[in-house]
Amino acid sequence: MPVPDRCWVILLFVTRAWTADGTWDRVHDALRERARAADGRDPQPSAAVLDSQSARTSEGGEAIGFDAGKRVRGRKRHLLVDTCDLVPKAVVHSASIQDRAGAELVLGGVRRRFPLLGPVWVDGGYVNAVDARLVGWAAKNERLELMVVPRDADVKGFRVLPRRWVVEWTFSWLGRCRRSARDYERRTARAEAMIKAAMIRLMPARLAGEDIEPHGPIETEAARHLVEDLNSEDQSSGYAALSGPGWPGGMRSRAGFCSPCRATLR
Repeated sequence: MPVPDRCWVILLFVTRAWTADGTWDRVHDALRERARAADGRDPQPSAAVLDSQSARTSEGGEAIGFDAGKRVRGRKRHLLVDTCDLVPKAVVHSASIQDRAGAELVLGGVRRRFPLLGPVWVDGGYVNAVDARLVGWAAKNERLELMVVPRDADVKGFRVLPRRWVVEWTFSWLGRCRRSARDYERRTARAEAMIKAAMIRLMPARLAGEDIEPHGPIETEAARHLVEDLNSEDQSSGYAALSGPGWPGGMRSRAGFCSPCRATLR
């Protein structure tokens, strides 16, 4: 067997073994707590944002479905993200499962792991006039308060939404990892492990003070628009505006400014 093939087999074996024995979870959770502490926050989150992302899959594997809304065949990555854009919990399930049903998979048992967790911000797809049962389920079973951040129907194109923009930032981090740009895994457990692996790459770089600057006109323009929107949000909430475009190193400490109660979101 050629050496590259042998190395690939060893890497695949280690990845599967670490998924089975929970090594990815332990490393990820330890780094998340250290990253939060380095940002001056409590290791345990007290607020979070919930959202999902549909990802195309390669051929074969379990839990593959079709997301009729986004017209994507594959799986959904359902993330619970804290105010530092880190991931306390991630669940991968079929794309055919609606967000309200998938939210119960993510929020189930989360209060036992994170007893300080209180408000969870969601978009209108989780709670609407047709089906608002998720609010009652979360309050009764997990003692969580779901807070809807609606999108302004009059605004066209991309717009930073208060509080909810943090989870979009996390999805963009996952998209920058080649292994996470598409769901290549045959099992959902390994797909969840790859999410943790991507965040494990991010958190040590953050702890080491690594800054990432925008490359090219598209990223530079996106960074400028993001800072302008965040500055307008801060001014309306009484916070000082940012200076300079930054990306995301320059805005890394911005993750907690999503709420006028920043001091309590530890």
